[in-house]
Amino acid sequence: MDYLPLCFKVKNRSCLIIGGGTIAYRKAVLLDKAGAKINVVAPKIDPKLAALAEQSGGVLTLREYHSDDLHGHIFIIGATDIEPVNERVAHDANALGLLVNIVDSPDLCNVIFPALIDRTPLLISVSSSGSAPVLARAIRSQIESSVAANIGELGDFIAERRTAVRAALDNSESRVREFWENMLDSEISERVLAGRNNEADELFNQYLQGVLDNSDTMKGEVYLVGAGPGDPDLLTFKALRLMQRADVVLYDRLVSPAIVDMTRRDAERIYVGKARSNHALPQGEINQLLIDLAKAGNKVVRLKGGDPFIFGRGGEEIEGLTEHGIPFQIVPGISAANGCACYSGIPLTHRDHAQSVRFLTGHLKDGTMDLPWQELIPDSQTVVIYMGLIGLDIICKQLIAHGKPADTPIALVERGTTPNQQTHIGTLETIPGIIQGKEVHAPTLIIIGSVVSLHSRLQWLKPA
Repeated sequence: MDYLPLCFKVKNRSCLIIGGGTIAYRKAVLLDKAGAKINVVAPKIDPKLAALAEQSGGVLTLREYHSDDLHGHIFIIGATDIEPVNERVAHDANALGLLVNIVDSPDLCNVIFPALIDRTPLLISVSSSGSAPVLARAIRSQIESSVAANIGELGDFIAERRTAVRAALDNSESRVREFWENMLDSEISERVLAGRNNEADELFNQYLQGVLDNSDTMKGEVYLVGAGPGDPDLLTFKALRLMQRADVVLYDRLVSPAIVDMTRRDAERIYVGKARSNHALPQGEINQLLIDLAKAGNKVVRLKGGDPFIFGRGGEEIEGLTEHGIPFQIVPGISAANGCACYSGIPLTHRDHAQSVRFLTGHLKDGTMDLPWQELIPDSQTVVIYMGLIGLDIICKQLIAHGKPADTPIALVERGTTPNQQTHIGTLETIPGIIQGKEVHAPTLIIIGSVVSLHSRLQWLKPA
């Protein structure tokens, strides 16, 4: 290990930057966030840097660097583009035993700046010991994607209660540690992250009292998570975070295996998929299973393809949770309509083609389909039909019979946003023949309207 990672308190203390350009300004921004008093020495100082330094209570010195400038400072930053000057700054600072950073010259530094994730009071730093800053930034981005944007609020929540908890638990290190570990893995932290602090306070007080009474039982919670149309990269940060918290995961056939594999490895996984006329579990039993698992104290993720509230029956599932007083969260997902349309180069709206979109479900009942056909005729509307593959012939014939032009463009997007995506293009009149004899796999989304004609020009993104 070439460097010892430390956190350095510079609040209200004097730090010196030698250099007045853009690079110096970037370092000054970091010092300012930490509350430092910023002094600057340079023949010419960028106005933004000057304003930031003066705002911090610092002094601007418009001239070349002198060795005496270092006195009275705890941290020195050399940010000039003149190598001999940077070398002299490093030499002088080291002679005085001061901390010094020379930008882009790790060999001259005894302190380096890491790539930083700032979720105050939580700070996460990633360093390559100055040898590969691009790599450090890339790793930072990967970490940042898995850390809640408002995780700092959870840090403040804990900080405000640390003293009281330690006193209540008789300063027992093991009890205090176990208390906070359990709290972080509970719905209390989720309430804080969701901005529902009043509820978090109430739950926290109940939990602490339960610990003191030796009767604490953390309630279960259900997370209704939209898994998107198939591509794992389309998951939201919040979805991924909750998936990593789950004790039990319920998923259906519309959720790709790659997404299921992103749930916590030791979570119990239960398949509750429903295909046409073939239900692994009827909807009523799924609703009850969510209730039973949560009542047993589990954190349950219900993964649903697309968005839970667009033909996902999410509303039915949370009704039962509400009736039993079970806490839940709903995480929207990118809908199949949005995902499939984008990956096929078909904008659902376009000023020259369509000013509205209509979503429908194409389930057959007793071999028939009851849709408001006359309302689907206007040219300025894009029609998106979920679960309509089996009834495709009926859809095309009925639309034509009700006045939709037979040459209206139509697209069938098969297994959209996945590596197996196929897009079949035709018209209301020709599409049944185009797919005749082909093995078209569900899920397949149907898009009808003149926007489909843009497919050949706008299809630029292929699922990897």
